Amino acid sequence: MLEAKNLFKKYGDFSVVGGVSLQVGRGEMVSVVGPSGAGKSTLLHLLGGLDKADSGSILIDGTDMLALPPRKQAKFRNAKIGFVFQFHHLLPEFSALENVCVPLWIKGESKKAAFKTATEILETVGLGGRLHHKPSELSGGEQQRVAIARALVNRPAVVFADEPTGNLDTANAHAVHQLFLDLRAALGCTLVLVTHNDALSLLTDRTLIMKDGKIVEERLNQLQQDNANH
Repeated sequence: MLEAKNLFKKYGDFSVVGGVSLQVGRGEMVSVVGPSGAGKSTLLHLLGGLDKADSGSILIDGTDMLALPPRKQAKFRNAKIGFVFQFHHLLPEFSALENVCVPLWIKGESKKAAFKTATEILETVGLGGRLHHKPSELSGGEQQRVAIARALVNRPAVVFADEPTGNLDTANAHAVHQLFLDLRAALGCTLVLVTHNDALSLLTDRTLIMKDGKIVEERLNQLQQDNANH
């Protein structure tokens, strides 16, 4: 589903990402961990097309994203990639339903069709009773569920999550961890997560450890080891 080769990114003389290559299979859940400043978030932004690599290649669902002109790349990103961030970035004047509809409206779907699809995904993340609440009327955990629903509403090829539980208390963080697992099981999502949360990283199939802009180690997690043993 995702293949990156020799990604480099410098800011001035400082190399933030230095020749990273990785592959993520369809339906796989991979975490990226490492100390602050290791290049994790920058790598995620490069993979998702939010930032431009100085060199290298990124294939998502068979498409060379970096070869697309800017307008086509933006269209591809909206259709094929979902993003979840530490801060929810919800539009405060929009309801939960309207926030989730935004990627569908960008794609050109009618209001009626968008409302139907967005309602279904909000029900999937457990917010069927909160459709018309604005972000200020939702808890932090509920806001993050809206953000996750928005990332998934176009049924993207891959979802990138940058510290998705970093702004949540322990109980809500645990609920979001479980939600990712449930959504992967229900929808077959391909997920790449940057996290400092050890509990979340251990729930993924593999963990990639970054240091100084490079992937220095790869860890197969227990769930995947159990599957391999069987």
